[in-house]
Amino acid sequence: MQKKVSLTGIKPTGIPHIGNYFGAIRPALELSKEYEARYFIADYHALNSVKDPHLLKEMVYEVAATWLASGLDPEKVLFYRQSDVPETFDLAMILMAFTPKGLMNRAHAYKSAVQENEQAGKDPDDGINMGLYTYPVLMAADILLFDTNVVPVGKDQKQHVEMAADIAQSLNRTVGKNLLVIPEAKISESTQTVVGLDGRKMSKSYNNTISLFLPSKKLHKTLMKIVTNSQGVEEPKDPETSHIFTLYKLFATPEQQKKLAQRYRAGGMGWGEAKQELFEVMDTYLAPMREKYYAIIDDKEHIDKILKEGAEKARQVAAHTLGRVRKAIGVNPLYR
Repeated sequence: MQKKVSLTGIKPTGIPHIGNYFGAIRPALELSKEYEARYFIADYHALNSVKDPHLLKEMVYEVAATWLASGLDPEKVLFYRQSDVPETFDLAMILMAFTPKGLMNRAHAYKSAVQENEQAGKDPDDGINMGLYTYPVLMAADILLFDTNVVPVGKDQKQHVEMAADIAQSLNRTVGKNLLVIPEAKISESTQTVVGLDGRKMSKSYNNTISLFLPSKKLHKTLMKIVTNSQGVEEPKDPETSHIFTLYKLFATPEQQKKLAQRYRAGGMGWGEAKQELFEVMDTYLAPMREKYYAIIDDKEHIDKILKEGAEKARQVAAHTLGRVRKAIGVNPLYR
């Protein structure tokens, strides 16, 4: 039986933190065990907010190196850069003709931007470009071009997958056939929220993150900033209420977790020692990935080669989908 297709879009936003790794990267890579997994770097989506060409190019390299270092195998899954697959933009233009403007007006990102402008006493569309406004259509093209069955997203992106399904259904109804696969959002309710240095959800907006590939000395220095309470060294401590132990569980074996939890409850261990224990398991876990990341990022020609080969494979799939769409709407199907 043929596997269903999963598609993961990766927006280049710089080197991720460990919350991104456990919350998004690792779960997305696990999909390859169950699905025919496809991954792409969404550089055209990033263009809505990143206008510096050098920065954008560097961020693409960083995100590619991150996923490769995290275990993505381009020999086993499809991995490509969005801008290397022009069929995406051809399909996006076609989909525009089947997308009601009212649907775009209801997009969360657009509505939020308009609301912020109105609250600031500005024109409702101040600073809003068409890239942001039509973002859901381009995302729909990303998804529909590859006959995607499931799209792993956070709850904030669920609406965009639903919009892609609406647009596909609109086109299917118009041409009178099941031309495009109707995608579904895959939201993992079990995805763990990773705590940051201050105990809140790890987020760049809170400035409480731990970068994924920090050198050992910087990692140690960062972990020493974890906020703790005023309990003394001799006092017993509850591991289940400790931010340090919560992070520790992400990297330690069950046996290591059990031993450290016993030390917490017995007393005689200060927060500095607990942080040191966290550093040791975290550094051991991350060191191979970190070494691999820096080796990959230092060989950008190799990254270019991987993305080029991925794009060639992706375009074969894309051309087939676009060909049948063009034929169905009365446009010359001979695209390549």
